[in-house]
Amino acid sequence: MTTTARAQGATIWLTGLPSAGKTTIARLLGDRLKAGGHRVEVLDGDEIRRFLSAGLGFSKEDRNTNVQRIGLVSEVLARNGVLSVVPVIAPYAESREAVRGRHLRSGAPYFEVHVATPVEVCSERDVKGLYARQAAGQLAGLTGVDDPYEPPVDPDLVLRTQEQSPDESADAVYALLAERGLV
Repeated sequence: MTTTARAQGATIWLTGLPSAGKTTIARLLGDRLKAGGHRVEVLDGDEIRRFLSAGLGFSKEDRNTNVQRIGLVSEVLARNGVLSVVPVIAPYAESREAVRGRHLRSGAPYFEVHVATPVEVCSERDVKGLYARQAAGQLAGLTGVDDPYEPPVDPDLVLRTQEQSPDESADAVYALLAERGLV
């Protein structure tokens, strides 16, 4: 009987404001990792909200529940040899720390990447029209505008997407994973 080494999984959590570039970076990174033969899942926050967290609103409690659900899924994937790339706002430090703790307890590597794009740049990008709707009074509770966003205090990596291309940002995350021996 032949034994094969099981791939090392990990969670790569990209946190930042809406339109910061999290999903674009996650997809580029995911494609690169898959091309390298890695098992990868991108857990997009919008997709998760539509399915796994359907029915949750945007109160602090509901946002925390959403983050905990995504954290559970990403930890299970990571524990089972999948590189789980998670582009999710996760506005509250306490929620992100709980996810980190879950990973720590199970021995699954966890990397917090702060996509540190200034709100002014995010507002100009406005990929989903959220900032325009908020400015027009059609939307309340926009993270980083009229709802809190608690930036990570000590992330594993900071990406300033206003200063680099999405490919350069994805390359920086890949380099972090290489440095830690995961790719």
